Amino acid sequence: MVQQMTQTKELSKLINQSLTLIEKIKTHPQFKLVEYSPDLTLGDAQQALIELQSELPIYPTSNVKNNSGEALNVFALEGFTS
Repeated sequence: MVQQMTQTKELSKLINQSLTLIEKIKTHPQFKLVEYSPDLTLGDAQQALIELQSELPIYPTSNVKNNSGEALNVFALEGFTS
């Protein structure tokens, strides 16, 4: 049980790091210059990670945070406002 909780915390940490990296990519000046039109967006990738995070037994979606410890606003990922 303890090993599973440790693994869940490690996976959660990786998910949070990935979310932070995707956000950095989205706001990077060079990325903004690239003419890139994929079928799935970086926001889609973020949403998939948030949904994965919400499936972890001890980490509900409301606890999804970036590396600065700030809660992520899911609606802001694609430019929506809550």
